[in-house]
Amino acid sequence: MTQPGYLLNSAQIAVGYGANTFMIYTGAPQNSIRTPLSKLNIPQFHEYLKQQNINIDDIVVHAPYIVNIGTSDRRKHAISVQTLKTEVYRTNEIGCKYLVLHPGNAIDISREEAIKNIANGVNEINKTNHNVVICLETMSGKGSEVGKIFEELASIIKLITNKKIIGVCLDTCHINDAGYNVSDIDLVLKKFDEIIGLEYLKVIHLNDSKNAKGANKDRHENIGYGTIGFETLLKYVYDKRLDNIPKILETPWWNDKPLYKYEIQILKNKHWADYRK
Repeated sequence: MTQPGYLLNSAQIAVGYGANTFMIYTGAPQNSIRTPLSKLNIPQFHEYLKQQNINIDDIVVHAPYIVNIGTSDRRKHAISVQTLKTEVYRTNEIGCKYLVLHPGNAIDISREEAIKNIANGVNEINKTNHNVVICLETMSGKGSEVGKIFEELASIIKLITNKKIIGVCLDTCHINDAGYNVSDIDLVLKKFDEIIGLEYLKVIHLNDSKNAKGANKDRHENIGYGTIGFETLLKYVYDKRLDNIPKILETPWWNDKPLYKYEIQILKNKHWADYRK
């Protein structure tokens, strides 16, 4: 269960790494148990962000992993919709703008059916009054995941009634593992714009990958130590078309320690240094 000082503590840790944005969960990502919002000291969190000149619109929330609104099981779909509805409410009350969501899985159904279920779930959630943009994440293609190609996300977005509160989170590791040539940023963004529309790109998960292009495995690696490489990832940080889009690290710990501080440092310096020693 989330501790009362969780939000402020998360912000302080991120600032200690040198970050000007970060991603949070409103509770454990593996379940739907949640601490009441009244105990999260939200005003303290807001005040600290102001002190650090961090725009709360740049703080990203991630939905629980247990949510699968793509399922055809009516009971499980209803539970997933209610869980996601709760997360949207909590994200809105905390004051954050973007909620990243793994679209769902096509288990024992066609991908077309799963896409319809996902869109129906988002439309149900969007009947409530909120300002949160649900950002469908690009997936690696592991198992029955929906969202491994841009066309699937575009198909979902097409079925969403309120386009103002739907977006996309582009994960560099995931699109690499799904088969996209991440090193050619012009081609990636051209395809994204043609198929989905760059106006829907709201968040970037900046990760290297342990896998070769098209492996469909989803195994993140530290910046510069994977198959994508430092120079390529640097493009996604500084490309003018991606200005003002929050860029979030989801890289692994090394020797039981996070390396975000060093990764942020080399990205800011635009210069590679061997930091994993």
